[in-house]
Amino acid sequence: MTARTATHMGLRPKHVPQRTCVGCGTVTAKRALVRIVRGPEGEVRPDLTGKAPGRGTYLHASRSCWESGLNKKRLERSLNVTLTPASREALSTYSTTLPEDTDA
Repeated sequence: MTARTATHMGLRPKHVPQRTCVGCGTVTAKRALVRIVRGPEGEVRPDLTGKAPGRGTYLHASRSCWESGLNKKRLERSLNVTLTPASREALSTYSTTLPEDTDA
């Protein structure tokens, strides 16, 4: 009997979706990032389930990534929208609940 690899036996490693953090540019597993969504009515909000309809972008769950995403307009560019002051304030408020830094 010849030696067979895992792929020949029908056992493939599970695919892990990868996404890029718009704050720091690091490619990471989708589950390790927080999705921000621009909804059908144009509102921008965090999507903790990752399933809300609309255009989405991803950030690490660290304050430094959120600050660079908001201050350098990377979120606006990625979502193709101009953030309203109310949306910007809501995202800033959410970012204050996040840890100062992670292993991003």
